Amino acid sequence: MAIIKPFKLEEVRDALTAIGVHGLTVTEVKGYGRQKGHTEIYRGAEYAVSFLPKIKIEVAVASDQVDKTIDAITSAAKTGQIGDGKIFVINLDHAVRIRTGEADAAAL
Repeated sequence: MAIIKPFKLEEVRDALTAIGVHGLTVTEVKGYGRQKGHTEIYRGAEYAVSFLPKIKIEVAVASDQVDKTIDAITSAAKTGQIGDGKIFVINLDHAVRIRTGEADAAAL
C-alpha cells in the first residue's frame, strides 16, 4: 500500500507497468503526516487545511517482486518535498481470482 501525491499517480502507474505489475487499486483519500496540513488564504481570510488530498495505491505482488515494486514506487513518487508519502508492506495470506478460482501467485 502506498500513499502518494495525486499528481504522481500516472508516473507511479507507468513505473509499475514497466516492472510487470499490471493490477492496482486506486483510492482518493485525505490525511496528514508530519506536515500536519497547511494554511490557505481564501477571500482574505486565512484558514487551516488539516487533511490534504492524497492517493492510496494498493498492489498485490509476489514476495520476490516486493523490493522492485518499492523501488519503482519510490523513484516515481519522490519529489524531495515534504508530503511525498509512505509505503506500507503488508503480508498477503491468500488471494483468489473470482472468475477462475485460481489461488495465490496464480491469482496475482
